[in-house]
Amino acid sequence: PLPAWALRPGEQRFTARNVNTGERCDALFARGGRLVSEGCAEIDSFFRDWRSGARKRIDRDLIALLIDVRDTLGTKRPFELISGYRAPETNARRHEQSSGVAKHSLHVVGKAADVRITGVPLSRLAAAGHAKARGGVGFYPRDGFVHLDTGAVRSWQG
Repeated sequence: PLPAWALRPGEQRFTARNVNTGERCDALFARGGRLVSEGCAEIDSFFRDWRSGARKRIDRDLIALLIDVRDTLGTKRPFELISGYRAPETNARRHEQSSGVAKHSLHVVGKAADVRITGVPLSRLAAAGHAKARGGVGFYPRDGFVHLDTGAVRSWQG
């Protein structure tokens, strides 16, 4: 089967703000069913580990999922990225500090994002992720974000 981004005509843009750095991203991800290499490079840089600066190729299906979720919600507002890629060392430190951080997190392989959208209730964001059935959805109302990933379809509350 074709990847999700290849099935959509027109332009697909990923817009977000990193809550840790204040950096903004407005990248053309795909056009006419084809990835845009410059936009993908911008997204990879934006998702870098803000603690160490380490970068990884972000799963293109994750970006397509985020765009689809935002479109399902009917908003043009940008995502607020709390956590994208995490270098293995960063994840190990975070795991030691909190039992809520998975030892083998999909953040380490570029397949997960912790996000929110201003003005969109977290419960609606999580429900939109569930409806896509394209990966994991973690609902963290106390921490103010939803985890979306492209691993196995599953859900949990933190």
